[in-house]
Amino acid sequence: MSAIQLAALARTPEPHTMLRRFLAFDAAGTGANGIAYLIAPAPLGRLLGVDSGLLFTLGLFLTAYAAGVGLLASRPQPPALPVRAVIELNLAWTALSSIALAAWLSPTTTGAVYIPVQALVVAGFAGLQYAALRAVQKS
Repeated sequence: MSAIQLAALARTPEPHTMLRRFLAFDAAGTGANGIAYLIAPAPLGRLLGVDSGLLFTLGLFLTAYAAGVGLLASRPQPPALPVRAVIELNLAWTALSSIALAAWLSPTTTGAVYIPVQALVVAGFAGLQYAALRAVQKS
């Protein structure tokens, strides 16, 4: 992705602002997922064909993770090491989602669509965050 495309997505040419925005979008999406899993694990479990206990546990993790990513996004210049950790955790989530779908989950049709789509969204966040971090390091 070019710097121009990245700046257009972030609606700013300033690398630190770009990085902060991509982290904030990640925190918002992850937080929304986590809260949904916490407040409605049973209906979402039935919809997706995933155990409600697993969804609740994931909700706890995702909510805490989103808070951490949001805190990082609130920093004027997010430090590179924690940003790299977010990128790597996002890539791990993507891989684990794919492995879980193939190896042990038996989702409904909705779940079979939702799980890979959310994994691709998370991978997209990782890619945007990586590109923005590289732009910060070049500036």
